[in-house]
Amino acid sequence: MDLLNTLVDKGLRRELPTREEALAVLATSDDELLDVVAAAGKVRRQWFGRRVKLNYLVNLKSGLCPEDCSYCSQRLGSKAGILKYTWLKPDEASKAAAAGVAGGAKRVCLVASGRGPTDRDVDRVSKTIEAIKEENEGIEVCACLGLLTDGQADRLRSAGADAYNHNLNTSEETYGAITTTHTYADRVETVQQAQAAGLSACSGLIAGMGESDKDLVDVVFALRDLDPDSVPVNFLIPFEGTPLAKEWNLTPQRCLRILAMVRFVCPDVEVRLAGGREVHLRSMQPLALHLVNSIFLGDYLTSEGQAGQTDLDMIADAGFEVEGAGTTTLPRHRADALAGGCGTQDATAEAGCGSHGTGGAADDGSPENFGAGGCGSHGGGGCGPCGGHAEREPVAVADAGESVTASRTDANGAARTDLVAVRRRGAGTDLAPNA
Repeated sequence: MDLLNTLVDKGLRRELPTREEALAVLATSDDELLDVVAAAGKVRRQWFGRRVKLNYLVNLKSGLCPEDCSYCSQRLGSKAGILKYTWLKPDEASKAAAAGVAGGAKRVCLVASGRGPTDRDVDRVSKTIEAIKEENEGIEVCACLGLLTDGQADRLRSAGADAYNHNLNTSEETYGAITTTHTYADRVETVQQAQAAGLSACSGLIAGMGESDKDLVDVVFALRDLDPDSVPVNFLIPFEGTPLAKEWNLTPQRCLRILAMVRFVCPDVEVRLAGGREVHLRSMQPLALHLVNSIFLGDYLTSEGQAGQTDLDMIADAGFEVEGAGTTTLPRHRADALAGGCGTQDATAEAGCGSHGTGGAADDGSPENFGAGGCGSHGGGGCGPCGGHAEREPVAVADAGESVTASRTDANGAARTDLVAVRRRGAGTDLAPNA
């Protein structure tokens, strides 16, 4: 179809689609779905070949959040039966990270619930970053700690952080209906602070919260203008006990169209398939690898992912390869710009989402010992904490044998309780992690 031919041509040149074209991708029919995936796959392969970057989450502090983000299982007033614990010690976090590295992850994402870190928290995370890098040579570390204050991004960068994640989540127009305890502008400012400090910026979205096609296009175009190196795409996990528990709006086909739209708008950016992929894509996950070039390995923040070995088998069976630690993640033009200390980027329609400047041909995939990415998600998935500064007392971990699930009603009205299990292993427990 003419639309897809146009979008492929633009993507190969890093020329961005119009809003109307992005909306048209979301409006394609199921009959056209494989054509959409194939078209976006050409753009993905132009800039990232058949490589898949693996990222691993370590939840440094779970639950205990005073913010009211409606999507989050860690929110103020959440009744979700998630693990709750205060800060992991640096050696505990390093041990958890090692499991992901052993499974093939080249980036570790350190996440802590809360509105944003205190200076003491930054010191604590800095020691954790140092411990992880000391034990795992060449590993990348992304921090995801919430809203930053002046100077905190610089301190994280000095401690060895490579990236910072803070998601926009949804469009500016609808943000107030999702969260009231901070603003969309607060999130934008934190991403800009990370960029100014020389950190690789990671910022993405959550789909499936009842938003319109226009909202999805608006947030992706806003991300394009912010120019992050990594855009995680999360699909809402409607945990029982949260305000969005009944929002089951996604099909596998819808998820694939959203991922294709993001790829067309952000052709040369690391697009990461993040929280909710197992719940909403299910058996269609391998098709998503033709659109994204990055996933999380194993479990998420408060929910369990599929087995780490299953992830690796899926990648191999679909004809892709795990990206090695010495391989450049980003295309050369972006990697060179970031390595040169590019802080505030000038994102233009001609340059493309996240393009640092206008030049540069497709990356040839040669190793340059540089990668980029980050994290992203909500209470059930990747990074994106939302609430407070206060120190907390440790909270008892729930019984590791307890089975807690999100539920869904099937076509016959019967409850589904098999779609997602709350995490009961790994960080914050005595059980081995899934990696």
